[in-house]
Amino acid sequence: MQTQLRQQVIQNKSLFISCIVPVFNESALVQSFFPQLADSLGKLTNQFEIIAIDDGSRDDTVAHLQTLPASCRVKLIALSRNFGKEIALTAGLEHCSGDVAILMDADFQHPLEVLPTFVKNWGEGFDMVYGVRNNRNNESAIKRRMASLFYWIMTKITKIDIPNNAGDFRLLDRKIINVLNSFQERTRFMKGLYAWVGFKKVAVPFDIQDRAAGKSSWGLRRLTELAITGITSFSDVPLRVWGLIGFIVSSLALFYAIFFLTYTLIYGADSPGFPSLIVAVMFLGGIQLLSIGILGEYIARIFTEVKQRPKYIIEIKHGFDQ
Repeated sequence: MQTQLRQQVIQNKSLFISCIVPVFNESALVQSFFPQLADSLGKLTNQFEIIAIDDGSRDDTVAHLQTLPASCRVKLIALSRNFGKEIALTAGLEHCSGDVAILMDADFQHPLEVLPTFVKNWGEGFDMVYGVRNNRNNESAIKRRMASLFYWIMTKITKIDIPNNAGDFRLLDRKIINVLNSFQERTRFMKGLYAWVGFKKVAVPFDIQDRAAGKSSWGLRRLTELAITGITSFSDVPLRVWGLIGFIVSSLALFYAIFFLTYTLIYGADSPGFPSLIVAVMFLGGIQLLSIGILGEYIARIFTEVKQRPKYIIEIKHGFDQ
């Protein structure tokens, strides 16, 4: 019954679509991207809105967004500084009004031709339709290997299933939007949250496109920080692993002490082993510092959450009164 109603809504072109697009220093693209996006959405439905979230751009992105024609139906939220893409997406979800939300980037890497497939799958009863990249050939070998390693680690140490090569390019039903908006956490890993909420979902493969202009702000450092956020947000295994390592190291030290005591009683004291002592001290010191560092990551997350600061601050809000 629900599927029939959804298909009828699609046929009548009465599905209200909110398209959420985070932007950061995209002044060279916004005036070409958003009219094309509006044209693509207009072919799918008579009711749509485009919410552009400016994440503290340092160029003329905001000015260009404010001069877009009314036919684009672009609503602007300009954040007071760069809060990160995860928070920008959160702001968009909290301000959208549609029956579904489509999340995508403004650099033309997410093909507009896939949007009808997203809507078609929603009409078939899927609450989440997510894009999966066919390959990562446009990335460096280091990035590809680190991405594969990250997804492998997340599969092993968490209870959520994050699809490999799936990003933020996806469609979310209103029920999922409402659930995501109920989360109060400030340190967010959206790919993990998409997987955590569950619901009926399906993957849509697509070929990633080249950026139409500019370059990605997602360098190796930011990707590593995001990976650490993902691991610490959805797993306590790192804490437990270091407890296990501490137990193993302590057991080895105990066995070595027993061996050394027995050897001394039988053969007498040997010459002092200064090099082995230094190696042992440095090894144990390194283990302790590493475990403290991992513990610090979790404490930092707690520190951020207990302050209860707002997730973001809006500097400009344009187009929502229309």
